[in-house]
Amino acid sequence: MARVVATAGHVDHGKSSLVLALTGTDPDRFAEEKRRGLTIDLGFAHTVLAAPEGGSVEVSFVDVPGHVRFVRNMLAGVGGVDACLFVVAATEGWKPQSEEHLRILELLGHRRGLVVLTKRDLVDDEWLELQTLDVIDHLTGTFLADAPIVPVCATTGDGLDELRTSLADLLVDTPASADRRRPRLWVDRSFAAKGSGTVVTGTLTGGPLAVDQRIDLVPGGRSARIRSLQRHGRSADVVGPGNRVAVNLVGVEHDQVQRGDALVTLAQWRPSPRVDATLVVLDTLDHEVSRRGAYVVHVGSGEWPAKVRILGPDVLVPGERGHVRLHLPTALPLMRGDRYVLRESGRGETVGGGEVLDVAPVRPASRAVPDGTIESLVAERGWVLVDDLEAWTGEVVTPTLDHWVVAGSALAAATASLRERIAAADTLGLDLAALDARERALLATFDDIRVDGGRILPADAVDAVASHPVVEQLRAGGAAPPEPSGVDRSTVRELVRRGVLVERDGIVFHVDAIHLAADAAARLLAVEPEGITMAQLRDALGVTRKYALPLANELDARGITRRRGDLRIGGPRLPGAPASGG
Repeated sequence: MARVVATAGHVDHGKSSLVLALTGTDPDRFAEEKRRGLTIDLGFAHTVLAAPEGGSVEVSFVDVPGHVRFVRNMLAGVGGVDACLFVVAATEGWKPQSEEHLRILELLGHRRGLVVLTKRDLVDDEWLELQTLDVIDHLTGTFLADAPIVPVCATTGDGLDELRTSLADLLVDTPASADRRRPRLWVDRSFAAKGSGTVVTGTLTGGPLAVDQRIDLVPGGRSARIRSLQRHGRSADVVGPGNRVAVNLVGVEHDQVQRGDALVTLAQWRPSPRVDATLVVLDTLDHEVSRRGAYVVHVGSGEWPAKVRILGPDVLVPGERGHVRLHLPTALPLMRGDRYVLRESGRGETVGGGEVLDVAPVRPASRAVPDGTIESLVAERGWVLVDDLEAWTGEVVTPTLDHWVVAGSALAAATASLRERIAAADTLGLDLAALDARERALLATFDDIRVDGGRILPADAVDAVASHPVVEQLRAGGAAPPEPSGVDRSTVRELVRRGVLVERDGIVFHVDAIHLAADAAARLLAVEPEGITMAQLRDALGVTRKYALPLANELDARGITRRRGDLRIGGPRLPGAPASGG
């Protein structure tokens, strides 16, 4: 069992020291962080906890900065994790960044966590109790309202065993990351490892990654191969979702990958620069939210400047929930249900956040009313490919027709339209080639329709082509037929395709005329095996050269006769000729 846990809390409240005490690894990686005693960027560590009923839980920690200037780095680390350790120093109690971090966690949809009161050795029991009550008051109505609160001293180890037990209990009951067989890893770090090349790290969700797998980087459009994988410092051939992963890539330089990029299999996603989403405005904000503002959207591990269009009203007031259309500068691999945080860079404040509802909106913003349901996504489009629907929502949906999911109204309209076209077609029927892929799929559901020779006809329709008067007209004409009359070219072409009529050198014959000519040639060649002339065939048929020559050419084409100079000799298909082979 593997879980990912993020820290959260105000600057200098002991988050990094706590991770060091739990794992033995200092998550502060940079010399400046160690010199200043201040976490600037994300840090990572891992450990193994004993599960309450046997077994173990592997835990990866993402340690985030607490300083207000590094909120952007904090946001890059808390998405996609399973739970949080919310840290408050017993010496200082609740602080501004405590509040902002809590709101950010809620906006990102976090629902599980523990509260840790650090530096308990520096306060007496009475003060510790007061700070505990104050924390409980601040957590009222939040997802941490009923979370255990564990006092700890990271330097002496006091309370760490209780914290390990509480954390293991929490993580055992935390659902595993869903495996939808469509992996996505938001990159939070990219570097060049000596002797290995490009290595990126992130929290893997959605599906597994495997060694030698081809993977795409979005945005950027680059493709790479996975040379190797590591989790918790150990190599692995396959790593499943819900793990912190280090991915060694071949085919891309480390400076071509940046925080906020995603590793995905591009065929499974539909990257989009425009999404419709909910927006919950923080009730602590002191102003309305409108389209005017220098906004930044934080999603995955990245941040992007965005234009915000509020759907419906012109503004949203603090504490209000509404809908927005977010216009991003680049197409991102997002799906319904992704969470985001909206900040205003001009004021340096968190505005709110919400959930992505539609990653490919089709209605104008003035008429958009997104609700994120499969039904509404299909209703707005009419026809949706099941692969597109899965890419947008992550759900596998049973197709309505062939490989489409179709809204009821759209299906009824298409059915009525196709039936009208079939009914309005001439006696030859509707040309199958005139139908698009959707109409062909729909046609397959009609049990009162038949397709004959590429033409669509009612199942009980009389074959107007085969019974057309021109057939008897040409049959009666024998080897010297009249010009077809009372018939259009499409009917003649269809009868030729069926083999009822034969067209050669501009003359249209009934197929019986070919049989007559073949029999005549066979009788003549029985007497003149060295060959017969055109004049002999013409006289035998009792026709002029106008008809005899096309008939002779047709016999040649069919292998009934062969031309040798001015003579025709018997071919392999001459009536009465011996069969070839042995």
